[in-house]
Amino acid sequence: MTESSPQTVFDVIGEDGLTHLVRGFYEQVPQDEILGPMYPPADLAAAERRLREFLVYRFGGPDRYIVERGHPRLRVRHAPFVIHQAARDRWFQLMNTSLDRAEFAPEIVAALRTFFAETASFLINSDG
Repeated sequence: MTESSPQTVFDVIGEDGLTHLVRGFYEQVPQDEILGPMYPPADLAAAERRLREFLVYRFGGPDRYIVERGHPRLRVRHAPFVIHQAARDRWFQLMNTSLDRAEFAPEIVAALRTFFAETASFLINSDG
């Protein structure tokens, strides 16, 4: 008998699951008073695609993000945006709403929530 490797988030929910999650997040953004102004309407579809591709890569799927954009360098890529605690909290709140609506298995939700909480906190770059 051979040991199998543990399944990744991508193995369990696939690209369709991550697409659904990210779409649910971005559907909330335009009307949000904190995040809406941070996302130019003309770039919203591209922002959605970038996040989806990053999450696909990060959670065990194809590395299209890396091929297209290189190392994620999240702090550098987000440096042009003022990300304070309220923006971080709102981003996390909208992503949690999308997670709740996605109805993934509890272990998948837990893994994603932990990642999103830690990453959102890591990207805070302003006291304002």
